[in-house]
Amino acid sequence: MKTAVKTDLFTSKAPLEWAVMANGQFYTAQIPIDADGQVVDGGIEAQVRQTMDNFKHTVEAAGLTMADVTQVLIYVTARDQLPVFNKIYAEYFEAPYPNRAAMIVAGLAREEMLCEIVAYAAQPMN
Repeated sequence: MKTAVKTDLFTSKAPLEWAVMANGQFYTAQIPIDADGQVVDGGIEAQVRQTMDNFKHTVEAAGLTMADVTQVLIYVTARDQLPVFNKIYAEYFEAPYPNRAAMIVAGLAREEMLCEIVAYAAQPMN
């Protein structure tokens, strides 16, 4: 059974949840939008920061920590954006880091978006 993770993020008009929990697993996809649902200005650095802030908020809303994150899939629209993404991403994690993959894509759901992440986490075993 899956349950939606309740967050303070913008409520999307699309048929989606920002995150769900199912069988002790956490699933999310995050984009660089603000509280009004607008893609943030300021280039890749501002968009990565907003995406990671949204991600951390969602992880914590699920009662988890960033240490519980097991895998992150990063999508950027240009290869030269990866060093910027890596620099900011490193501020949110400590070793051992999540498994990770990075993809350079032709575009994302909103034309002005430069990045997106998909991530998974597991509830700690008690």
